Amino acid sequence: MALQPAEEKKYHPKDVISAAMKTTMLTGGIGLFASAVQNTLVKQNVGPWGVFVRTGSTITIFAAMGGTYEFVKTASANLREKEDYWNVTLGGFFAGSILGLRARTVPAVLGYGVALATTLGAFEYTGGIWGYSRSRDVDKFEELEKLRKAYRTPAEETFQELGEGRGIYAPGYAERRRERIKETYGIDVPRS
Repeated sequence: MALQPAEEKKYHPKDVISAAMKTTMLTGGIGLFASAVQNTLVKQNVGPWGVFVRTGSTITIFAAMGGTYEFVKTASANLREKEDYWNVTLGGFFAGSILGLRARTVPAVLGYGVALATTLGAFEYTGGIWGYSRSRDVDKFEELEKLRKAYRTPAEETFQELGEGRGIYAPGYAERRRERIKETYGIDVPRS
């Protein structure tokens, strides 16, 4: 019997623009919240428009970093037809470079880009906080179906191991109980 190579998982391209817009809106909202917090911590009264006028660059930076990260990560995955940590690393580099643009120097742009790329790439490579709990090649439905079948035991086996009582009753329990009571105590239990 000849060995067959492992079946390659087919990559399905994702919509780059849609993903980038969603992430831009999300991180822009987080930036708005951060800007509002910055606005409340200012000692002088700048008014409610200070969120946009005084600390509005925070909103812009957050939105630009999130959108750039998601755009580059998804576009890289689509071009390479692979979903791995290199996509996250590339997205991290460009998002970090956006943060470095505030300093207006090339070393800052490269430094922030490399720092965020290294952090996000290492985080993705190691599997995040808890690590990868399962292989990315296994279909989630198949995995859950396998788990469900692995823990299924016949009812007779369960009754045999646990015994009857405490809410666990096999078919014909009432008849067996009547016979046991009559045998032990000599009392006829009426059928209900």
